[in-house]
Amino acid sequence: MNTIGLACDHAGFTLMTFVKSWLDKKGWAYKDFGTHSMESVDYPDYAHPLANAVENGECHPGIAICGSGNGINMTLNKHQGIRAALCWTPEIAHLARQHNNANVLVMPGRFITEATAAAILEEFFNTAFEGGRHQKRIDKIPIKQ
Repeated sequence: MNTIGLACDHAGFTLMTFVKSWLDKKGWAYKDFGTHSMESVDYPDYAHPLANAVENGECHPGIAICGSGNGINMTLNKHQGIRAALCWTPEIAHLARQHNNANVLVMPGRFITEATAAAILEEFFNTAFEGGRHQKRIDKIPIKQ
C-alpha cells in the first residue's frame, strides 16, 4: 500500500480524525497535510499540497474532507493530474473508482456519519478501475494546451 495523503479544513477535522483511526487499524501509512484543529482555516491551503503530492507520486491516493466537500473538491480538481470525487455514499465511491479512476476521495464532513464514512472508505479502497471505454474518457479530462 502506498502512503495515503490526507487534507481537511476545520469543518472536516472531526471526520478526518475518524479516518486516521480507520487507517491506523488497517496499518496503512498516511501523510497528513492538515489542518490539525477545529480553528477556522482555508481549505485551499491544505488541498493544494495534497494535490501536488498525489501528482508527483509522493502519496496515492488522497483523502480530503471539508464541510460540504465541495470547496476542497473544486480546489483539488484544478490540478491536471487529480481526479477528486465527492462521495456521499458507498455506491458513488464505487463508481468513482470503477469508472473514473478517482485518485482522491472527498467526503462531506458535516453531512455523513462515521459509519457511512467507513463504508465509503471500504468501497473506495476495494474497487478497481475497470479501464476499457472509461480510460478513453479519462484521457480527455486534462486540458491540452
